[in-house]
Amino acid sequence: MRFENKIAVVTGGGVGIGRAICERLASEGASIVVAEIEEDNGAETAQALEASGSQALFCRTDTSDSASVAAMVAAATERFGTVDVLVNNAAAFVFGTVEEVTQEDWNRVFGVNVIGYANCVRELLPNFRKAGRGSVVNIASMSSFVAQPEFIPYNASKGAVAQLTRCLAMDLAPENVRVNAVCPGAIRTRATDRHIAKLGLEPEQAYIDFGKEALMRRMGQPEEIAAVVAFLASEDASYMTGAQVVVDGGATID
Repeated sequence: MRFENKIAVVTGGGVGIGRAICERLASEGASIVVAEIEEDNGAETAQALEASGSQALFCRTDTSDSASVAAMVAAATERFGTVDVLVNNAAAFVFGTVEEVTQEDWNRVFGVNVIGYANCVRELLPNFRKAGRGSVVNIASMSSFVAQPEFIPYNASKGAVAQLTRCLAMDLAPENVRVNAVCPGAIRTRATDRHIAKLGLEPEQAYIDFGKEALMRRMGQPEEIAAVVAFLASEDASYMTGAQVVVDGGATID
């Protein structure tokens, strides 16, 4: 019960990795604020957590909108009194070449994947300062440091998340706020399924083919990312900040 009496905000907590993170932190005692732009999925996650005996609050949140983030933090503080952990997981998946990507695409992917992360940290800083400590875990990607064909906007945004993590860790260390990142590899999520569909691939064969890129010869599961997030968010990682933990089955070892 590493998170007993702790409050955690998880952005993009309605599906996939975000939902798995909510479930893992709740299973270890955390009360969860599900900050999700998709109302049905966000509410469903919160209801499932409460049905399992955890405290949960759903807040419809557009992380790219600072006013929306401020409203979420206000609601979380009103309900729980404070926030101890932030998991920046919400993401926009925008792929393509530099010729294909529009200005709107660029604004969207950086608005959610980079500015959205910064918005959440900024709005939660008063809570962390009041408590004298805080833990932030950013979901980056193997795409933060590995180039992939026709992935320009997504890879650029995740590269920015890696640097954002380092800079935040440096600036916030004097306030006892730790900032780390998890870099997942190929994980079976709704976003992966959408990408497979866009490529016109047969899903089950695509899972096998994507998995072959890893030394472990399979794709990862959201729960495997959630386990690492829980470690970094907890006091077990009390001397870690600015770290980027790669969870990719060995795909990028070389």
